[in-house]
This record gives sequence, structure tokens and C-alpha cells, in this order.
Amino acid sequence: MVASTNSFGAQGELKVGEQSYQIFRVNTVEGHESLPYSLKVLLENLLRTEDGANITADHIRALGGWDENAEPDTEIQFTPARVIMQDFTGVPCIVDLATMREAVADLGGDPAKINPLAPAELVIDHSVQIDVFGRADAFARNVEFEYQRNGERYKFLRWGQTAFDDFKVVPPGTGIVHQVNIERLARVTMVRDGLAYPDTCVGTDSHTTMVNGLGVLGWGVGGIEAEAAMLGQPVSMLIPRVVGFKLTGEMNPGVTATDVVLTITDLLRKHGVVGKFVEFYGQGVAALPLANRATIGNMSPEFGSTCAIFPIDQITLDYLRLTGRSEESIALVEAYAKEQGMWLDPQAEPRFSEKLELDLGTVVPSIAGPKRPQDRIVLSDAKSQFALDVKNYGVDGDLREEAVTGPTGAYGLKDGAVVIASITSCTNTSNPSVMMAAGMLAKNAAEKGLTVKPWVKTSMAPGSKVVTGYYEAAGLWPYLDKLGFNLVGYGCATCIGNSGPLPEEVSAAVNKGDLAVTAVLSGNRNFEGRINPDVKMNYLASPPLVIAYALAGTMNFDFDLEPLGQDEAGNDVFLKDIWPSPEDVEATIGASLSRELFEKDYADVFAGDERWQGLETPEGDTFAWESDSTYVRKPPYFEGMGMTPAPVADIAGARVLAKLGDSVTTDHISPAGSIKADSPAGVYLTEHGIDKRDFNSYGSRRGNHEVMIRGTFANIRLRNQLLTDVEGGFTRNFLEADAPQTTIYDASAAYQAVGVPLVVLAGKEYGSGSSRDWAAKGTALLGVRAVIAESYERIHRSNLIGMGVLPLQYPKGQNAESLGLSGTETFSVSGVEALNEGATPKTVKVVATREDGSTSQFDAVVRIDTPGEADYYRNGGILQYVLRQISGS
Repeated sequence: MVASTNSFGAQGELKVGEQSYQIFRVNTVEGHESLPYSLKVLLENLLRTEDGANITADHIRALGGWDENAEPDTEIQFTPARVIMQDFTGVPCIVDLATMREAVADLGGDPAKINPLAPAELVIDHSVQIDVFGRADAFARNVEFEYQRNGERYKFLRWGQTAFDDFKVVPPGTGIVHQVNIERLARVTMVRDGLAYPDTCVGTDSHTTMVNGLGVLGWGVGGIEAEAAMLGQPVSMLIPRVVGFKLTGEMNPGVTATDVVLTITDLLRKHGVVGKFVEFYGQGVAALPLANRATIGNMSPEFGSTCAIFPIDQITLDYLRLTGRSEESIALVEAYAKEQGMWLDPQAEPRFSEKLELDLGTVVPSIAGPKRPQDRIVLSDAKSQFALDVKNYGVDGDLREEAVTGPTGAYGLKDGAVVIASITSCTNTSNPSVMMAAGMLAKNAAEKGLTVKPWVKTSMAPGSKVVTGYYEAAGLWPYLDKLGFNLVGYGCATCIGNSGPLPEEVSAAVNKGDLAVTAVLSGNRNFEGRINPDVKMNYLASPPLVIAYALAGTMNFDFDLEPLGQDEAGNDVFLKDIWPSPEDVEATIGASLSRELFEKDYADVFAGDERWQGLETPEGDTFAWESDSTYVRKPPYFEGMGMTPAPVADIAGARVLAKLGDSVTTDHISPAGSIKADSPAGVYLTEHGIDKRDFNSYGSRRGNHEVMIRGTFANIRLRNQLLTDVEGGFTRNFLEADAPQTTIYDASAAYQAVGVPLVVLAGKEYGSGSSRDWAAKGTALLGVRAVIAESYERIHRSNLIGMGVLPLQYPKGQNAESLGLSGTETFSVSGVEALNEGATPKTVKVVATREDGSTSQFDAVVRIDTPGEADYYRNGGILQYVLRQISGS
């Protein structure tokens, strides 16, 4: 999209070598000089897309004259340059696009108009599960299982790659989406039709922010918003507050990038950055390797910011060169950044809304857990903190123990045992410093004769094949294999709940004794119930510490005081004895990591292997839906839809489907992980002839709304306060006498059958966690008309509106408890109909009527924050809005 109005005369020419490019210069706008880097990128975006209607000169002046101290109140329309997806969240996007093609035809439009208008790339990285581990053929076996489970989805994605223009798929077994993004897909400076402009992106995974490390502005959105962006719709947002984070000093020996990012996460969570941009500056940035910047950017969702960005500098260029980008593109990135004032000046201090500072020399080794990424624990305190935390899991007094006999021998399994040790996820497997340190620690441990404890399920899931390349070049694979950290796949794996089952004898012992066992992973997510259904406590750690904990075998361990084992001479071996020095790590990286590795592994990234190329690919502009498919089904979003939306209505006679506490994440709401046989989703699959062994995961079945509805609010750790001491996807059915306990899905079906609307009551930070479209889609399809919470995570609030669900907020300082709400009341919400007049009410009246006729009344804040969101809500959702726009054009 190029400006049809050029109010500031910004369009001009930039010559780089022999090439000339059209650009929109930000220096034509007053106030640009002192703007943060991230806002300069937004400023260029508005200049380039100015049309006099949605993007006006006033919007541009407002951004140039940004008041860093004011609360955000100016809406702008941001048009991302491209969209990045992973397969779990990407499959529903393509399912919806395929459905929209048919819906456009039903409304009298041209189905061919439904195509991505911005480049869209999908990386299949969320489908590999660790079924086989600790053996040489683990990777080959897991890939075989992956294709068996997901062949139907993969055929659908191959159809999408041929049917839609500007849509590409990176096949399985290539790498993790965010690492592939920084190593190959990111352009940093885009060029289309002779026009050069900043590479910006939105992604269907909250960790899209990893690309911020390259200076690319981008963040996670719901799949719903991503679909709209692909179809040319801008992202509606308020000009944000920008937090400047100054880095000084250098990391001490023994401190890893993981320790730095956990410290930053801790600091920013305490400061409060939800809905804000975070931008790094200062002398410490100039000395920070690109991989460390990417590691920090990746964790932006964990501290709650929209993005966590680093400006472009020489380190950016060096990384682009290392990863095989052309010299022409690198020259353009440098010239463009310097021309636009987007090149890092370590001495400069832009105007920021708030400022924080960290001396990297103060960072100490850390882990985080047992259930939130921001719960940082200094490593030297880990044992004593575990003793406190384990009491929350039913362990009062001595650790309990169960006897286990299995293929690895007989042993006692105790509370705190590390049953999963996994090097996995985008956060760390993009970073050669921590990955090489892990490999070298494994070598040192193996040479000392140390072994992993028999109850530990070990795994290595690198972020890209480049990691395999430098491990081979450094000669480290044999030592990793010896400790059981064999290659299991290239994907997110454990971090998204695809850890696979524990060995039967371990699982049986855990469940028999109700043991509080642990997982240690080099990931970014450790929420309850996410990693494995048998594991209650989850800890984030650097890759070398993952191996260290596998050797220790328990969280009840002090690395400073307790040996990991003995060498052949019987001498105690401590962690400090096998920890590689930073100098040795850097020397090994220098000798093993080369541009040639990237060029080789990304030579034809979209082609895939023989398995991928051998898949039968359907043909045609519209998809031939299979009536018996349990993976890909046509969703009901557009059934009975007309060109004119029905008026929005107040809510009357609503019942509470779930009453939830604080910090309920999208991992609690969205279907994820394995499907239990006795769950509503398991019953559905069984009724459709699917054997339990072929259930696969919820993530793999995201293209089937029938499965996903049944798995919404079904997390095994969800606590619905309508019930006492019950975990899981259960609620009460108030349509029946005595309101018996039932599943949330079955209750929803009963309510919807008689036309009773539903609401959800929640506490603080509702919907934090990954950007999950199904957390909103499932909520809507369950018949929930409104959510009333104390506060929301940005993406989930937006997604609820995108699915036609009204997000309401308790009055400041109030919550369900202070208002005397038990969740057994009948609710009405009045004032919603004011939206039909084109205005968005600041509040609506909520009346909760108890069984005895008494009421509790309050004015709930309407969290429809922009006019664009109001348009989506009036249309019943963002997809319906886009569809009507396209059909009417």
C-alpha cells in the first residue's frame, strides 16, 4: 500500500550503489529527530500509507509530536509489511481464508479476491512430538510419526501454497518459526515495486518479537488479526508509551544470555510494561551480540510488552552477512537506516515515556519457575526456594518416594525429580553462545564419566539445521548423544506441550504417589499443565543448565555444595568443574559457525524433503472439504451472514460459564496438549472412528472447530471457582436442579440449546500467554457473549473483540469478590446498543441478580479501545467485517 496523499512531500529517492529506490523520508515531519527508533518506523509506515481517510496528516503530525508523558489516546492504523505464521495457529488462518472464498461467492463477490495482499509465510514447527528420545534414530522415528499424524493437515497446507498468491510454506524438519524468521525470512529493509521501506511484521505467535533483535518491528497478534492483515487490513492501535531500557556494562563469566533475559523479564514485569513498546539503548547494546538481542526480544510476551526492539547497527549487518544475505540487501539496510535516522547511536538518548537501566555486570545465573517465566530464582537459591514452592503442591515435610522398576533399572522416584530435561524452543536455540556451551558442558561431563539419572526424559530440539551443522563441525554430537540429548526434531516441542509421554513406569509412579515432579527446559513458557500432564512444576533454564539438572536428577539440589557425581578416580565433580569458559565457547563458535552453513541449509527452504514433495496435493481455487475429516473442517463463522450486519444487542438472562481467578492464561483457555479419551474432544473423536493412539494433539487439530470447541477451557490445571477443589474443564449447569457438575462444553451445549447467553468472570491479567486465536474462537463458539475481568492481556482482549465477544472490566479497585459475586447469579448488561449509533460507550450497566432476588450493580468499563475495534464488534467479528468490505468493493 502506497500513499495516495503525500501531505508532507516525503516521497523521494535513495541511491545505493547502482540501484535507486523510492522511499518516504521521516525527516519531513517535525519532531522526528528525538523519536525512539520504534516510533520512527511507525512514522514511516503512516507517511507511506497516508490516504486522507484512515491515515491522515493529523495522524502523522500526532506521531511526530508524540507526547512521551501522555497516556495513549491517539488511534493510528499500522500496515505490517508481511505476516509470519506457525502451523498450529496458521492452519486455522488458511482454513478461514478457504472458507472466505466460498462466502464471498455466496455474497456475490469474486473468490479470487481472497488472497494475501502482504507476503505471508508459514513455518511448520509446532507438530513434532517427542515420542522417541535418547537413541540414535529418535529424529527419524519422530518425523515418521509426525507425518502419520499430520499428513491430512500437510496436504491442506500444500494446497494453500499453490492456491493462494504470496503465501509460502516452510516444510517440517527445517526449524522453529522465529529462528527461521531471523535467519532467513526477515528482510530488515523491504523492497517491493522499487519502493524501499522498513520490514515490519505481525505473527500468529506472541514470540514474533524475536525478530525485534534484528531491528524489525513486529509482534504477535491473534490468527484473526493476522488474516485481516494478510487481506490488506491495517492493525488498529494507539500510539504507545515507549519504555527506554538502557544497558551498560558486560556479562560476567558463567553468566548466559538466558540469565540476562530472565533478569530483564523480572525487572520489566515488576515495572509494568503491558501494552507498551520497550526499546533498548546505550553503550551496552552496542556490545551485545545479535543472538542475545534476539533472545531478549523473544521474551517480550513474558514481560508483557508489545515489542522489545533494538535499533540497527553494525552488529545487525554482520549477522545478515553471516546468515547468507546478499551484499546488495545488506548495503540497502545500512544506507536506508542511516538515511532515516534509524541507525543506533550508542551516545544518543531518545525521548522515552519511562526509563530503566541494567548493568549487565550485575546479572547472576538464574532459573525461573515453577509456573511463571517472571518468577526468577537465583541459581544459588534454587534448592531453598524449591523447598518452599513444593509445599504448594501437597508436599509437607519429607519428600515422598515411589519405587520404580523399568528398562533402566530399579530406583526410587521422589518429589522434585527432574523427569523432563529438554533443550527446546525459539528463545535459546537461536543463540550459539548458550547452545555451544551446552554441547561443551556435555563433552566435559561425559569425559568425567558423569551420566544422566535414569528417570530423566532427555531431548534436543534445535531451532534450525544450522545448530546441527555447528555441533558436527565442533565434534560435540557424540557427547550429547552419550548423555541422551539426541536430536529429536526441529521444532518447539516441549515448550508447547509436545514433550510426549513419560516412560510408562515413570508416569505410573508419579500418578500412584501423586508426586510433584519437575521439568527443566530451555524455553519461554512454563505455565501449569503446559509441559506434560504428569508434571506439576516447570522451570526455565539455559541449555547448559538443562543438562546440569539432568545430571543432578532433581530440583532439590545445590550446585555449589553438592557434586554431580564422581570421576573414574572417585573424585567429586561439581558443576564448576565442567562449566566451559566464555573464551573457549567463543573460540569454538568462531571455528564452527560459518556463512556456508546458513547458505547450505537455506538454499531452498520452501522445497522440503522427499516426504513433503511426495504428498498428494489437491488442486483448485476452492478447497474440496472432506465430510469425514477430523483435522480440517469448514467453520461456521459465515453461515447465514448477509451484507448488512444485524444490530448489536444488550445481554439479558446470562449465566456464568466459568468464574476464574488471577493470571488465567490463554494456555488455560485454549485447547493444547494431548487429548484425553474421556474428555468431550476424546469422545467426539471416538465417535468418529478415531483410535485413542491416533488422537494426536489439540494443536494438530486446530483446523477442526468441533474438536477445538470441546477443548476450550479444558486445561487440567484450570480452577473454575464455581466448583470447590476441582481442577480441569468443569463447571455447573444452572439449568438443572442443584446445578450439577458437568464439563464446560456440555454445559455450553445445554445453555445454547435453550438460547441462554453466557459470560465469564475473571481476575487480573486475563488471557496472558501466547497469542492464541482459539482462546477467543472457542470462547465465542461456546456461546460466551461477554467477559468481565479486572484486567486483560493485550492480544487476548483484541481477539475477543475479533470474535464478537464483549470485553468488560470491573470498575477500578473492584472485582468479583468486592462486589459480592459468586458466579451463581443471572447477569444482564445494558448500554451495549449505543454502539449501533456509531459511538462506543465508556461504560455499560451490569446487574447480577441472585436467586433470592437481591442484586449487585456496577458500571463496567467497555474495553473496546479504538474505533476500528468498534467496527469489528458491530460486524460480529473482524473476519465478517473484512468479508463485507471485500464483497462490497
